Amino acid sequence: GPPGAKAVTRGCSVTVHCTGMLTEGLVKFWSTKDPGQSAFTFNAGVGQVIAGWDEGCMTMVLGEKSRISMTGDKGYGPRGFPAWKIPGNAGLTFELEIVSIQ
Repeated sequence: GPPGAKAVTRGCSVTVHCTGMLTEGLVKFWSTKDPGQSAFTFNAGVGQVIAGWDEGCMTMVLGEKSRISMTGDKGYGPRGFPAWKIPGNAGLTFELEIVSIQ
């Protein structure tokens, strides 16, 4: 992100654009930029999202784009996410863009 940009801090409201992929083969399963989707807002660092997101976004600043990869235990765990065809313990890669910090 730009020098001096506002950083993500624990408990702040963060809005991101995101594309999620299975790390193996980089098969996309979801994107906020898909038709009918919109940017996603959550409170950072407090467990509202998967651990890999919480840990990854806490290192980012407003306007930054980053690619974050995580092991299955930081993603959807042994259950996976069947609705998105994510198998249990799958490694995940997300392209995150911080578009707003409140």
